[in-house]
Amino acid sequence: MAKRSLSEKLAILSDAAKYDASCASSGGERRDSRDGKGLGSSGGAGICHAYAPDGRCISLLKILMTNFCIYDCAYCINRASSRVERARFSVEEVVHLTIEFYRRNYIEGLFLSSGIIRSPDDTMADMVRIARKLREEEGFRGYIHLKTIPSASQELIDEAGKWADRLSINIELPTEQSLKSLAPEKDARNIKQSMADVRLKREESRAGKSWRGKRPARFAPAGQSTQVIVGADLADDRTILTQSSDLYASYGLSRIYYSAFSPIPDPAKALPIKPAPLMREHRLYQADWLLRFYDFRVEEIGGASGMLDLDLDPKTAWAVAHREHFPVDINRAPREALLRVPGFGTKTVNRLLAARRRGLVRYEHLAAMGAIVKRAKAFIIAPGWAPRGLLEEEHLRARFAAPAEQLSLF
Repeated sequence: MAKRSLSEKLAILSDAAKYDASCASSGGERRDSRDGKGLGSSGGAGICHAYAPDGRCISLLKILMTNFCIYDCAYCINRASSRVERARFSVEEVVHLTIEFYRRNYIEGLFLSSGIIRSPDDTMADMVRIARKLREEEGFRGYIHLKTIPSASQELIDEAGKWADRLSINIELPTEQSLKSLAPEKDARNIKQSMADVRLKREESRAGKSWRGKRPARFAPAGQSTQVIVGADLADDRTILTQSSDLYASYGLSRIYYSAFSPIPDPAKALPIKPAPLMREHRLYQADWLLRFYDFRVEEIGGASGMLDLDLDPKTAWAVAHREHFPVDINRAPREALLRVPGFGTKTVNRLLAARRRGLVRYEHLAAMGAIVKRAKAFIIAPGWAPRGLLEEEHLRARFAAPAEQLSLF
């Protein structure tokens, strides 16, 4: 096989990395380069584009170190039995690309994953060398996210967290049974143990108190994340969200990413023929947000079928199904009740509570507080507004559902 050029490798290995969604850089430590030393300092803003919670668009060089792999996971385009084009970067090539892309103002950081070559330790060792060279030899102070290998030694994981802002270990699938069936070389218990080790190491790195209170973690300061593939097995949304709730509680994850399964070239026979709806992925993200920031429980969101409503966002679907909790008086209701009003986000509720301490909040004030009034008005009472029977309306759900579309036969 002819030797590939760097640009050919980049084309292959950047395309191969597109299936990994877990590349947001929010929460990274600010590595200051105002002393005139080093380069690439960014404030956690993240040639893939991701978005921080405050809406900033971040740019990352998102690549695989290699798409060669000794594992044969059915859902992975880079599995051992796949007939895709293969390529591999050297450690020096990844470092060179990162620095040159940064100097051209293309990126603010690096997201690096890899197929497993030779062994988990060999692969992880090369990824750690890349991060160490960037930090120590090149003075790179931009964001680095490393996709860690669960079976790698603890020493390598510990060193990875020293150089990287964020570590991620993919849980892959919603159940251990699915993982055993579709990725027999991977072990869910091993993956979770690696997550637990990262959490413990982060907590140890917070030792001592700073004058501001709790000391920020120095090990993987932006935390750890994971990704779950949606629709490659028969798991319903309630099963996926139950797993997510457990992962957040047990391992202190910064974020879980949901990736709708899409049939890949040269697919394994065990996989579905059709892709999972992208709207299902979107609804899972919305439901995940409700679990983390709105005090919802999994059993409240999943619906009788165990699947999220694709036509309504999960909060609106819950409100329509539980009209007995509404309307909510915006001047008297507690925070937990306000958070359940469709069209009210956490910032809106915080502004509303602050405004209530200064005086009466009227209906016409809500838009300025960030509320989506069109969505909220059926569920609230305020000076200047009453729902006037909207809650009893037989077709209330239709007010919020997307209009039906004519399906094509071809």
